[in-house]
Amino acid sequence: MSERGNAHFYRNWATERMSEMNAVLASLEAKARTVRADSRVHGDQLLADMKNRRDQFKVAAKQHTEAEGAAWERAHAELESLWHAFEAEVKTYFQTVSKDADHHHVTFREVAGALMAAWREAAGKVQDSASKLTGAGRAEIDGAVKQMKSDADATEARLQKLNYAGRDSWSALSAALAEARKAFDRANHQASRAMHRAMK
Repeated sequence: MSERGNAHFYRNWATERMSEMNAVLASLEAKARTVRADSRVHGDQLLADMKNRRDQFKVAAKQHTEAEGAAWERAHAELESLWHAFEAEVKTYFQTVSKDADHHHVTFREVAGALMAAWREAAGKVQDSASKLTGAGRAEIDGAVKQMKSDADATEARLQKLNYAGRDSWSALSAALAEARKAFDRANHQASRAMHRAMK
């Protein structure tokens, strides 16, 4: 993929992960005051750690906004590390502080919504890029956008089905989100490649 295509992919990737971090934190903070007193100190520390990871992620992503190629690949490795640490803290939170299945589903629903909004935003950005092109390049990007939207619809339907299915554990819900992220990354990658080919 070209440097421009890499940058497009990584920016969309970072935006999506940041949206998820914000959704998780908003959900956990909304329920923080209902946590049992004996778990509150641990929960508050985990929330502070998650906020710190999110803030580090945001700063690192912003520093690399104009990066291209290899610079984004290095930044991506740093951001991946922060993302995985954040995910581990969320898992710990649900295993030790809030074992309430209803809270797991509320958080899942909010995170899934953030993921899908970021996906649609990424498709919109690709579509905006296509509006500046004509001919075969435009047609290829239009096709990539159509596929991206179709993949988003299918993923959203799977996430909604799981959400309505019952009281799954956070591990099961988290695994479904991981699969949805992989689908987003594939769609984002394909659209980025189409943009690169169209802009040659």
